[in-house]
Amino acid sequence: MSMMILGIQPIISCNFFTNHETSKDMVLWSKKRRRRRRIVCLSLSSDNSSYNAGNKRKVVEHICLLKAKDNLSEEEEKDMLDYLYTSQYHMRGIVAISVGRTTDQNPENYTHGMCMRLHRKEDLTKFYESPFYLNILKEHVTPHCHDWLYVDFEDEVNNDILAIFRKGEEFNYGVEYVLLIKFLESALNGPADDALASLANLVVQFPSLIVQSTQGRNFNPKNKEYTHGVLIRFRSVEAQQIFLDSSEYKHIWGSKLQPLCQKTLSFHFPIDPHNTSNTANNGNTNSCFITIA
Repeated sequence: MSMMILGIQPIISCNFFTNHETSKDMVLWSKKRRRRRRIVCLSLSSDNSSYNAGNKRKVVEHICLLKAKDNLSEEEEKDMLDYLYTSQYHMRGIVAISVGRTTDQNPENYTHGMCMRLHRKEDLTKFYESPFYLNILKEHVTPHCHDWLYVDFEDEVNNDILAIFRKGEEFNYGVEYVLLIKFLESALNGPADDALASLANLVVQFPSLIVQSTQGRNFNPKNKEYTHGVLIRFRSVEAQQIFLDSSEYKHIWGSKLQPLCQKTLSFHFPIDPHNTSNTANNGNTNSCFITIA
């Protein structure tokens, strides 16, 4: 994996500097070395960068949208989101989780969202069947929600740790944007894929606005309401608005996507660790990532 570049440290004997370098040269060498490492880190930090463009790895995205009851208290909300978020510490195969409450109304009245990434489809199957997760639903979700929706799809991201695990400073903030689409049946065998490819090609042209984007066909057997899902991590609320209001996006939407859509749903929630209260990660409920052995 490309992240191994960051972990390689050159082994140099003490005599190297004693015999060949002055103290001034040591400082210059150290500065140049640190600068090179910073450049490598920056190139890996965004999935929209050209770094490692030909080396991809499949991941599975699990999206869960919830409709909370009107009488949900702040304490009950915190409890529900905390338990969903910390499920990653108890089940193997989970790569990253973000949870949050939407700040805008949507036609379907979904109030909360969870975006989970897993390594493989097999990990998702185990997640659904996990007694621990089923108990979370029974004890901490079902009592506070009257409906929920699952969408699962598979896509590829750059094959490095920052992109796979949604890890790094860029992923600590921003907006999680979900677009669910039900394409016309006549569009499923080709036109829908072409339309989504046009959207994907557009997304990579906006690295200053978008950290990462994935999309794919929904394979959840219990959800026939939507055929495809798109997940975009915007850098900020402003970045999301700029992209959605851009003439380029409106052109793709109006000419490629909308004519093929039978139904759509957009949903977003903010990612800001300073505005959360989960003590499991020093106050960060929205951004924590663990490596699964």
